[in-house]
Amino acid sequence: MGALLVKRILGQAAMLFGRSFSQKSIMSLKNILLKTAVPGPKSLALMARRRSAVARGPFHGTPVFVDHAHGALITDVDGNILIDLAAGIGVVNTGHTPEKLVNAIKTQADKLLHGSFNVTPYESYVALCEKLNEKTPGTFAKKSFLANSGAEAVENGIKIARAYTGRPAVIAFEHAFHGRTFMAMTLTAKEKPYKTGFTPFNSDVHRAPFPYSYRGVSAEQAFTAFTALAATVGPDKIAAVIIEPVLGEGGFLPAPKEFLTNLSSFCAKNGIVLIADEIQCGFGRTGTLFASEQLHFTPDLILTAKGLGGGLPISAVTGRAEMMDAPIEGGIGGTFGGNPVAVAAALAVLGMFEDKTLLTRAQQLGRSVFKTLQGWKQRHAVIGEVRGLGPMLAIELVRDRTTKDPFAEGAKALVKFCYERGVVLMTAGSHGNCVRLLFPLVITDEQLAEAFDIVEDGLKSLKP
Repeated sequence: MGALLVKRILGQAAMLFGRSFSQKSIMSLKNILLKTAVPGPKSLALMARRRSAVARGPFHGTPVFVDHAHGALITDVDGNILIDLAAGIGVVNTGHTPEKLVNAIKTQADKLLHGSFNVTPYESYVALCEKLNEKTPGTFAKKSFLANSGAEAVENGIKIARAYTGRPAVIAFEHAFHGRTFMAMTLTAKEKPYKTGFTPFNSDVHRAPFPYSYRGVSAEQAFTAFTALAATVGPDKIAAVIIEPVLGEGGFLPAPKEFLTNLSSFCAKNGIVLIADEIQCGFGRTGTLFASEQLHFTPDLILTAKGLGGGLPISAVTGRAEMMDAPIEGGIGGTFGGNPVAVAAALAVLGMFEDKTLLTRAQQLGRSVFKTLQGWKQRHAVIGEVRGLGPMLAIELVRDRTTKDPFAEGAKALVKFCYERGVVLMTAGSHGNCVRLLFPLVITDEQLAEAFDIVEDGLKSLKP
């Protein structure tokens, strides 16, 4: 049955493109090389196997299977070379398979694969915590804790805040994404697909508006609503406020500086732990090591993951020492958290950022790409807004600039148009109508220009 399905899919694809997959390349540019239709026959066959063997839940923004990747280029199992503007959802900020990172992983793999820090500790865990304490915003004494994923960092951040304050309530924001485990999912705003079918959620979680000026919520209005909510909950009942300095899945909205300043003052006055989720916007994604640096924001706890490991699974909670020490011994931990190989990768990533070349390049990209997107907005009425911080940028697509009716179908169509022509993109936003740019920070000007020519062709093709 599986073989028949694969044969049928391949036949349909061949009819669609009107050619045999064995023919010479469909498209060859300086960086993009398409030897087959995208997805190609091997990707289609693997997708059929995936449907049979893998749970339905995981989604695929791009239906191609990767064979290998380097820098900002991905080569799929059919030999097609695509330009990556998604970076594994903001993970490979330092690029695919950078030499320093790969060498660090290989060296560590020869020495120790696993010991569990809870059983037989090792120096590199301590060294990474020291580095995070040094690099994260704030001049106060800090400590760190290592886990496996962004969601785990979120879960532990909330546990630490509750242990420190002895309070139950948490305030999160509209458009937030904090992960898929139960507390993280409860904190996440968007219902479908992240929360559908998984009720009941955790109690004592409350939601305030996030400043979203394009859709009529100013920083002043958002803070007024926040204080009203906090008064209803009771400030003496609130353990933590958690916020993304730049929304990730919610559409690449930077929080206004004045809003963060007011939020910081309120939390400090009321003994509330202020948590910054920099899981997507950290590690150079916005042009500085942490987005909070540019926003003059000093949280009590900062959560990191994604770019921290450069491709290996690792996350961290870093913050005020007295808060981090609130859980009893054994109260936080885990079998794999701070795995030696993942720690080695994270130390290599931080070493790469210590050479300011990468951050300088990120800042250059932020300026040049923002200018390009502004040009697109002038030429294409489907773009309602261009926004972001540094090179963490997005376009919000609308059917009409006056009504601002979200054009989610357009965002989805644009992603498809691009991957069929060799460019990997992702959508975002509570309405699914944003297209985000998460290219590796090592991408070349030539690669970016080639990719952007295709993206703009895709914009031209959209019909609201």
